[in-house]
Amino acid sequence: MDYTAKLDQAIQRLHDEGRYRTFIDIERKRGAYPHATWRREDGEERPITVWCGNDYLGMGQHPAVLAAMQEAIETTGAGSGGTRNISGTTIHHKRLEAELADLHGKDSALLFTSAYIANDATLSTLPKLFPGLIIYSDALNHASMIEGVRRNGGAKRVFRHNDVDHLRELLAADDPEAPKLIAFESIYSMDGDFGPIEAICDLADEFNALTYIDEVHAVGMYGPRGAGVAERDRLMHRIDIINGTLAKAYGVMGGYIAASHRMCDAIRSYAPGFIFTTSLPPAVAAGAAASVRHLKTDQARRDQHQTQARILKTRLKGLGLPIIDHGSHIVPVIVGDPVHTKMISDMLLENHGIYCQPINFPTVPRGTERLRFTPSPVHGPDEMDRLVHAMDDLWSHCALNRAEATA
Repeated sequence: MDYTAKLDQAIQRLHDEGRYRTFIDIERKRGAYPHATWRREDGEERPITVWCGNDYLGMGQHPAVLAAMQEAIETTGAGSGGTRNISGTTIHHKRLEAELADLHGKDSALLFTSAYIANDATLSTLPKLFPGLIIYSDALNHASMIEGVRRNGGAKRVFRHNDVDHLRELLAADDPEAPKLIAFESIYSMDGDFGPIEAICDLADEFNALTYIDEVHAVGMYGPRGAGVAERDRLMHRIDIINGTLAKAYGVMGGYIAASHRMCDAIRSYAPGFIFTTSLPPAVAAGAAASVRHLKTDQARRDQHQTQARILKTRLKGLGLPIIDHGSHIVPVIVGDPVHTKMISDMLLENHGIYCQPINFPTVPRGTERLRFTPSPVHGPDEMDRLVHAMDDLWSHCALNRAEATA
């Protein structure tokens, strides 16, 4: 076996399909986000504007967050020193978990190093706690949820995306006495559509199923205190397990679940992804706690974020570009071809100083390749003008069809 040749073949397939991923080397400037510096491979440095970041609200630059991190690193040092069970639990971890439990109106919260790990570890552990558990998973759930469901060794059913009737059929076909859990998202990040939370909760009540919601692209941004879409719709009390991230709207790093004390205690005690992982650095936990605490009262920032998204969608629609608009903050522009998507992304960066990474298969289905813009409260009118004018020019340059926006 020529292992090197096999690796070369695997990488070449990605090049041939036009979906080889290129990592752009950027340096964020404190206090200047979304502006950054792009370091090209030839060593040249250029100023750019980031339009694809997940720091949705600019909290990664917020003075309260930075001050909390600086204070924690001065008092505690860099790392946590171990797993949560072995010397890695500090006052900063406990404070953050308390903030998150309060945010979601739950008894407890449990920190993980990422929301990916939180999903994977929790969903793969649940069948150990509920033998015979059947998990019903939305077809467009995040890869971390799919992996957790796949790895747990239990029964699974995949229902068509947001199709409550199909979910009902699957639930009704199974043993009424079998333990059940429905796993879905509040906002699906590639199209920006909302999950039918209330209808799913109704089915869960009817079929005695647990509910598991991923609010990764909603926490901090929706609801009176930023707890997500379930809070906005007054449905948090009907969700058994809420998954969220600290790396998007909260601008730091880490993931978590919020649930009853018994549920968090059981996951804490049985999930290898929690037990055997070094805990978050105390400074990261302190910064995240400050961000969560701040956003519980900063409705103006959430409102401005939604306003920016609406403005960008309206202007891109006005150009006739194929926008998907489900009313969320996600702004996907469908190109439909990996080569053209990469070409527009490259030209935005090279010619206009605008950074927006192409989204290709397997993140989205083939034929739906796209650019996914993430406007924030700190993208001003000038940045918006440059982006809209650049997209108008490049769409014509690449001879792509203009179409009505879809919802």
